[in-house]
Amino acid sequence: QVQLQASGGGLAETGGSLILSCAASGSGFIASNLGWYRQTPGKERELVARIDADDRTDYELSVKGRFTISRGSDKNTVYLRMNSLKPEDSAVYFCHGRFTGWGVRPSDDYWGQGTLVTVSS
Repeated sequence: QVQLQASGGGLAETGGSLILSCAASGSGFIASNLGWYRQTPGKERELVARIDADDRTDYELSVKGRFTISRGSDKNTVYLRMNSLKPEDSAVYFCHGRFTGWGVRPSDDYWGQGTLVTVSS
């Protein structure tokens, strides 16, 4: 199975910035879609941002203009730059991907471990 490894979570002040990173291990495949989701207690996991194989992006309305998603040159690494952070951005953030190539199923969803983002008020 593809393994996604996320990092970059931590504590930030209101108005501050953090960068989240997530890389897929292995070789012989390439991401067709990568994204970031977040979840807080009592709420469903929600899409924050996503980027496809053509670098087209989509953002949840509340983060649009503040967050930027991008891919690395290997196309299997995804970043989320979070600017102008607000307390309501506090959540566990998960990276997600779909892949094509060897050892993957194109319709399967692959998830990384959660990384905690806490924004102080």
